[in-house]
Amino acid sequence: MRIIPAIDIIDGKCVRLSKGDYDTKKIYNENPLEVAKNFEAHGIKYLHLVDLDGAKSKHIVNHKILEQIASKTSLKIDFGGGLKTDQDLHIAFESGASQITGGSIAVKDPVIFENWITTYGSDKIILGADAHHRKIAISGWLEASDDDVVEFITNYQAKGVHYVICTDISKDGMLEGPSFDLYKEILNTCQPELVEGQNVLRQAQHDNSLKLIASGGISTFDELPKLAELGCEGTIIGKAIYENRITLKQLEHFILNH
Repeated sequence: MRIIPAIDIIDGKCVRLSKGDYDTKKIYNENPLEVAKNFEAHGIKYLHLVDLDGAKSKHIVNHKILEQIASKTSLKIDFGGGLKTDQDLHIAFESGASQITGGSIAVKDPVIFENWITTYGSDKIILGADAHHRKIAISGWLEASDDDVVEFITNYQAKGVHYVICTDISKDGMLEGPSFDLYKEILNTCQPELVEGQNVLRQAQHDNSLKLIASGGISTFDELPKLAELGCEGTIIGKAIYENRITLKQLEHFILNH
């Protein structure tokens, strides 16, 4: 299971929110590059970079920070927040993103999102399935939709999506633990070949195999092996790192031994 620390950007600074509420903003570092370099120094290879200004303004905003981190570290960055047009996507990839995450666009304009999958390939495009009480939330989590999260994921899996980041908004930033039951349901629905308790959970890699990335609520190191055992392909960790609930040394050890 890949370990993917998160950096959320507002006004060029590294921040965290609680349940996606912009009024709960807490600044952890004014230099996102410094944070990214520290992750890299502890053996981390991946980064989840979120343009919260972009999510609110509905177009890419903090691409210069993406470019800076991509050019000055070797981290493989998935970038999201406010990507709404082909031009936004072009800017993100030109600025060094390895993958992009589309959430709101997949709800509001599925034709564009499906075209991105066709144009760039399913390894480059991540479906952002952010849910509150099982309903997909959009526009920086400021709006709710009528789409059930599991149906939303299975519908896009049928259209070629491989990577999905699923965030339970009620858990995000609360340090109360992730949504194990929801992830188990998603994997049982979308990856029926998974068999719990085996060292290698995916017995077969199909063309439409789902790579589920857990996000939201990670609070202790002990939760990571549980997510791996469920069959999550990756997990995004944010506030638990910044609040020293999980140390970078612990993550370094996990990466070396898994």
